[in-house]
Amino acid sequence: MEFSAERPLVLVGAGLASALIAMRLSHDGKGPRIVILESALRPFGEHTWSFHDADVTSADLNWLKPLTAHAWAGQSVRFQRLKRHLKSGYASLTSASVASAIADCANVEMRTGAPVSSIAPDHVVLADGTLLKASCVIDCRGYQANPALVLGYQKFVGLEAELEAPHGLKDPVIMDASVDQRDGYRFVYLLPFSPTRLLIEDTRYSDGEALDLQALAADIARYAEAQGWTIRTVVREESGVLPIALAHDFERFWAEKPSDIPQAGMRAGLFHATTGYSLPEAVRVANLVADNWPIGSAALAQKIRDHARMRHRQQRFYRLLNRMLFKAAEPDKRHLVLQRFYKLPQELIERFYAGRTTPSDIVRILVGKPPVPIHRALACLREAPLLKANKS
Repeated sequence: MEFSAERPLVLVGAGLASALIAMRLSHDGKGPRIVILESALRPFGEHTWSFHDADVTSADLNWLKPLTAHAWAGQSVRFQRLKRHLKSGYASLTSASVASAIADCANVEMRTGAPVSSIAPDHVVLADGTLLKASCVIDCRGYQANPALVLGYQKFVGLEAELEAPHGLKDPVIMDASVDQRDGYRFVYLLPFSPTRLLIEDTRYSDGEALDLQALAADIARYAEAQGWTIRTVVREESGVLPIALAHDFERFWAEKPSDIPQAGMRAGLFHATTGYSLPEAVRVANLVADNWPIGSAALAQKIRDHARMRHRQQRFYRLLNRMLFKAAEPDKRHLVLQRFYKLPQELIERFYAGRTTPSDIVRILVGKPPVPIHRALACLREAPLLKANKS
């Protein structure tokens, strides 16, 4: 199929991946015509997407700025035997800030309440039978379960709360793991939006994906009380279950994907295997699309698949760490793995979150006595046994 500039780029699914592709192509005011299709009535859901400044380049920070709701100069972590402040910039996008920024892009058309029936390289058919012709179609509809991925889970419930009095936090607390440990590795995540406005999120790295919304919300209320905070009102709530990759058979995963329709975001398995952060990977794909635009679906699908293969290789170490965390460490002692990690140099931590861990970083992370039994750690070295067990 020849590329047709008269037809729009169609992004299926109004999530982070589609928003970043649209913004990257549009930020100079000269982007192609783009149509974003979303089955729900409200685009971009109810989410907070965060990233470390070091996750992206200064050029990326420039085009991400219209999407960004909050930014801070530093961040902190708390463990039972460690408290540390890092001078690493941090920023968050919200569903509201993303929706507003995309609405300001004159070349982008948002269609909500538009479920898709089928996707082809040059068109999309909506559930009501409408045929929408396209120059290129990118499937951004979010994570899709696949037996070629063996997972642990990061589960969370967050309450954005308006407090009766100032909370006293200047920067985000990325992990407060000084809390009681249960349901795996547990920590509280804090984002200060104003002197009295705070996102309080209870997060668990768990073996199972079941999420008890009421129980975690009650734990948040107890945490706030223990901090001396009185919640006046809950402004909004968010929750989710993110995949944490323990093992990944790349060829098998992609064999189930169409070879001529690009996949992006979580649907392409592009997320940080350990942290679950998806924004840095989505930025990489948005840049890839922009660097190759204009391009047809089949050619772009191959480029994204090649990129995903490279990222799969580069994330092998993170999957190993996840197996150590989920398979070697006792659930109530998983916090010791992260406590040990946060004693390392700030630059190493930044590279880890950015997905750019170096060979020397790996040595620094692994050197010394691991906080897990040696015999259990040795049993986690290979991905193949987990993949074989998952397949059977």
